[in-house]
Amino acid sequence: MTLADISSNLLYVAFIAYLIATFVFGGAVKGNKEGTFKSEKRWGNVAIIITLIGFAANLGYFFTRWGATGHAPLSNMFEFTTAFGMTLVGGFVILYFLYRTPVLGMIVLPVALLIIAFASMFPSEVSPLIPALQTNWLAIHVSTVVIAEGILAISAAAGLIYLLKVVDLTKKSKQRFWLEAIMYSLVLVLGFVLASSFFSVTGYEAEFNYVDKEAKEAAITYTMPPIFGMNEYEALTDAAMTPLVETPAIVDAAKLTTVLWSVMVGTVLYWLIRLVFRKRIAAILKPFVKNVNLQLMDEIGYRAVIIGFPVFTLGALIFAMIWAQIAWSRFWGWDPKEVWALITWLFYAAYLHLRLGKGWQGEKSAWLAVIGFVIIMFNLVAVNLIIAGLHSYA
Repeated sequence: MTLADISSNLLYVAFIAYLIATFVFGGAVKGNKEGTFKSEKRWGNVAIIITLIGFAANLGYFFTRWGATGHAPLSNMFEFTTAFGMTLVGGFVILYFLYRTPVLGMIVLPVALLIIAFASMFPSEVSPLIPALQTNWLAIHVSTVVIAEGILAISAAAGLIYLLKVVDLTKKSKQRFWLEAIMYSLVLVLGFVLASSFFSVTGYEAEFNYVDKEAKEAAITYTMPPIFGMNEYEALTDAAMTPLVETPAIVDAAKLTTVLWSVMVGTVLYWLIRLVFRKRIAAILKPFVKNVNLQLMDEIGYRAVIIGFPVFTLGALIFAMIWAQIAWSRFWGWDPKEVWALITWLFYAAYLHLRLGKGWQGEKSAWLAVIGFVIIMFNLVAVNLIIAGLHSYA
């Protein structure tokens, strides 16, 4: 068995452990009907032990893959996204021992599971680094970014728990609508996993030639029926479906197709859940946050941003500019990824300004934390998958 095989198996172990721990955390919180916290603490201890086993396996995956590839496993979408899920769980483990909050695990672990499942849909083969990545700044820049985003995601999880507790789901309101929209977006990630798995199992492939944004001919293989066609495409597979819309050269139509399939499958799944439970997803989760300490959730969310923001500043801006100078001989080039890194940084700077200067605490702070995570996910999914740029090597 090779190091790469061991690495893959460890990731499976981590995934299964996180899945089991999610249910145990949920049971711990749900079983605390009288608010005595005795049963919650007992089952919370069991859940955190399972989480630690999973996290140890996750770390094992990371370092064995590092050994297999010969470089920090942060060079493509599969590696970056799995590392994102790992840092998210790592941040939760630290917070659990500080605050003993099983309800946070009930939210964080499913999100980490979705992120790892999302990662598993990308090619995971060990491949040599492209020239732009052959520098130690790959590990320095990307690792600090992924750690920062894992910490900031903890802030969003605490914010989401806060909102599930305070938003009145029995009355029609903007808060109720947007809270459900967040749940819907999480189901869309699951839709991506299901759609990718289905077409992978069926072995769907369709090849096309197209003209890229440099006006050069290139080839691409779709792994899902092409809804969007690449710029000036020409089908090479006879039985392939004809794309419905041709996109400009700046858009990666194959990845945009993947996103649309994910939205369609996720939407069907969302309404199936609504049909089975006969209530909104937020309403399904609300009983689990009955005994939540709102002040504690507010503090966790704030402290996560206080820690995550400077780390993100180092990784996504300062270290990124140093790497850009080495790779492309310029510090800043307004590449789509660079633009959205700046937007993310400005958002969290505004969060801290509003929190510290304007007194935006409690519900307002929770909404900002959740919006911040939406921006991070947009940067990860939409900017990486749809918009062609210098970071499109994944």
